[in-house]
Amino acid sequence: MYLLRHGQSQFNASYTTTRIDPNIPDPELTDEGRDQAKVAGEELADKKVITRIIASPYTRALQTAQIVADILALPIEIEPLVREHAFFSCDIGSPASKLSRQWPHIDFAHLNEHWWPDLDETEQQVKQRCHLFQQKMIALEDWSKTLVVSHWAFIRGLTGHEIGNGGLISIDLPGLVIHTES
Repeated sequence: MYLLRHGQSQFNASYTTTRIDPNIPDPELTDEGRDQAKVAGEELADKKVITRIIASPYTRALQTAQIVADILALPIEIEPLVREHAFFSCDIGSPASKLSRQWPHIDFAHLNEHWWPDLDETEQQVKQRCHLFQQKMIALEDWSKTLVVSHWAFIRGLTGHEIGNGGLISIDLPGLVIHTES
């Protein structure tokens, strides 16, 4: 399975500089973030292994997934288990109805209108989500050919590794062996 951290968002660009939450709920990608997504998509296209794309419902992840999906000519599936650790303003999502209007070709019907948690999610809750997702994916025949577009804390919770915006790693789920890609 491949894990891709979304490209740089407006939140990331501001927070990296100031270390202060800039109060940007569900931020979009920056130009740099779009470039990072394109590079990751091209790298995955060269590998010719991805048959499924799963994405977090946050805008930055959806925009990243859409860039990659356009390159790979694959649809996007939404999985709220791979969302970010709810802690900062950027972890306040957009309502499912708004997401459906923005991405009419993606199915959001399984999401509650307010699908993101309150901003007090614990590390233990993130790890529980990671475990549930791991179990769900192992049950799929094509898990090894799946790209998951997610977030820093989810990827760290699942793998123990911290990766930068646009970073890509591959993992073997049953034994959770991590292979660094970029």
